[in-house]
Amino acid sequence: MDKLTEQKPGLLLRLAKFPLIFLAILYVVLTYLYLSGYFFRTSFTQGPMQGLAASAMTCAMMLIMYAALVYFIERRNVSELVVAPMAWEFGFGLLLGFGLYSLCILILIGLGVYRIEGVNAWQVLLPGLAAPLATGVFEELLFRGGVFRIAEKWFGTWIALLISSLVFGLVHLENDAATMRGIVSISIWAGVLLAATYVLTRRLWLGIGLHAAWNYTQGTVYSGIVSGNQAPTSGLIKSTMQGPDWLTGGAFGVEASVIALLVCTAAGATMMVMAVWRGNILPPMWSRARDGDAGAV
Repeated sequence: MDKLTEQKPGLLLRLAKFPLIFLAILYVVLTYLYLSGYFFRTSFTQGPMQGLAASAMTCAMMLIMYAALVYFIERRNVSELVVAPMAWEFGFGLLLGFGLYSLCILILIGLGVYRIEGVNAWQVLLPGLAAPLATGVFEELLFRGGVFRIAEKWFGTWIALLISSLVFGLVHLENDAATMRGIVSISIWAGVLLAATYVLTRRLWLGIGLHAAWNYTQGTVYSGIVSGNQAPTSGLIKSTMQGPDWLTGGAFGVEASVIALLVCTAAGATMMVMAVWRGNILPPMWSRARDGDAGAV
């Protein structure tokens, strides 16, 4: 135990440590950094490389502030951001995000729903890098590092999975073309899949990579609608999508498709099974207290 954790916290620190207050602080700080980074990137940078550098700087600031808040308010080591496995887990997450969305597209091609009309110049891939990276870091720190982790500490893994999935789905209601089908779909498959990356590894790097790559692949590679936002006009692949909304996802994008629901829920369930095998499932706080183990992951 270090000197920081040995010191008795004052009243303000004890209040800040209360879960809902801590989440509120985390939300305000991360949102401020994310929006500030977006404003700087879109207003003061020129060209994709400057935009990517600004996005990387924003991500670094969000990671640093998350770690600082956890260390100084929760008074614990920030194990979910341990650096040693970062490159491997983040890199595998990138491959997994690209692979899962590409699998959805391949299925839609096989069903005659998604049609490739041509390919744009590869340079269109560069401008789309910045936003998915920043969004992946922001949302994983907030929803998995914040909402899921704290809910799990109190209510255990399975209830936390339900809570964080509902919260993650509901925040997409404010998107331009949000639909109930899209909200329900993303709550189920994204809630399970992204939480599973954390439960499996007990770190955030895998989820950050997967989240960023999924959004990037969806919008910049396959020219799709991302979570009910406006469709990109200059993705790598020129395409058309025709079919019923339950297959295409409609105005919300492929994320509302039954294909994404099946493919990504299966991937998330597989990771949860692996997490069970590893003994990574946390029981509710009252069960741990009854068994004489009130510690938290």
